[in-house]
Amino acid sequence: MRVVLTGRAIKAGHASAMALFSPEPIGFYGGVDPDSGIVVERGHPLEGQCIAGKVLVFPRGKGSTVGSYIIYRLKRRNLAPAAMVLAECEPIVALGAIMAEIPTVDKVRIEAIPTGSFVTVCGEEVIIE
Repeated sequence: MRVVLTGRAIKAGHASAMALFSPEPIGFYGGVDPDSGIVVERGHPLEGQCIAGKVLVFPRGKGSTVGSYIIYRLKRRNLAPAAMVLAECEPIVALGAIMAEIPTVDKVRIEAIPTGSFVTVCGEEVIIE
């Protein structure tokens, strides 16, 4: 079954990959290892999982403005998510997505995108298959 959700494009683009869903916000600075792409925040639902090449689905970012540069660093090392889908994108994640040219959409019902589903982000559309 194919589901199409429409949100707001923060950084328009096109990417397809498997979804990795987090019910909790993600802090890129201190929460994601920029040398491996693995979530290292203790107690986080994605702790120990790699975000590289996934459509990262999460409610919002959190933490330091340095998080924007961590997203950019992940991209430069080929460890960034293929795309990001959020309920509400705040400036830290938005800036990181724009600098790293990672397709990013917010204003989406993220609970409709389970881990393991195949997702395509195209402009403001999020297509779940």
